Amino acid sequence: MAESFDGDWLDLREPFDAAARDPGLAVRLAQALPARPRLLDLGAGTGSLLRWMGHFIGRAQAWTLVDADAGLIERAFETIADRAEAAGWGVTFPGKRTLLVHSPRGAWRVEGLVADLREAPDNLPLHAVDAVVNTALCDLVSEGWVERMAAACAARRLPFYAALNVTGRERFAPPHPGDALVARGFARDQARDKGFSGIALGAKAPAAIAAAFGAQGYEVLRAPSDWVVPRTAPRMALELAEGHARAARAHERRLEGRIARWVLDRTTQARDLRLSARVGHADLLCLPPPR
Repeated sequence: MAESFDGDWLDLREPFDAAARDPGLAVRLAQALPARPRLLDLGAGTGSLLRWMGHFIGRAQAWTLVDADAGLIERAFETIADRAEAAGWGVTFPGKRTLLVHSPRGAWRVEGLVADLREAPDNLPLHAVDAVVNTALCDLVSEGWVERMAAACAARRLPFYAALNVTGRERFAPPHPGDALVARGFARDQARDKGFSGIALGAKAPAAIAAAFGAQGYEVLRAPSDWVVPRTAPRMALELAEGHARAARAHERRLEGRIARWVLDRTTQARDLRLSARVGHADLLCLPPPR
């Protein structure tokens, strides 16, 4: 079974995702797209990439949100509609599975597709889109998955944009004697099979994407997109610490007591607004060669 994510966690991380993604690559993608682009968002969750990227595209556009969790797609529609209405934009529902956001610079058409991404790209409507995009997906998949996606995108000359791929550089502050232990367990967890027919890429994702699309003749652009979580964001900092600890426990069972002490100390620091974190990520934009 592939990894799944809680909607509340996706909502919590959205502002940090938005602050981290590289705007320069978003502009380059927007420039490479046709007048009314159609984007396929893989593992779309609650639609945070649409809410961020749509403004860079800045014109009429159509999105298909792909996720294995129908509940997340439903939540995405609700959140997109709520945010649009809060901004004073009109929202209509021309069909049960279609949402129209009437932005000042053109309508955003949003549709949902429930699909198991383990079967991608075979189960995706690549013939009906102009780009494939995703956030925090490619570090979960296998090298074979990326290679198949690259070949499928190349067959239709589709740009491929992958944001927020982990790079293996995580740092919590202040330093703690248990940091190395937790980091080691977390790294081991990132490399397990997460349901995509092979070992997850984890921190190898940026290099694997570049290699797979480069082999298809694509221009590969890369930019850093680290999460920066300040001490004034204790909920996010603690959620990150607890997530790292959960992952580490699965691989460092003999040292669970040390991990528990690490979590306890990090919890106290978060409560006292003394815990911050930086998590390394990279954004990649792969553009097909000119005709």
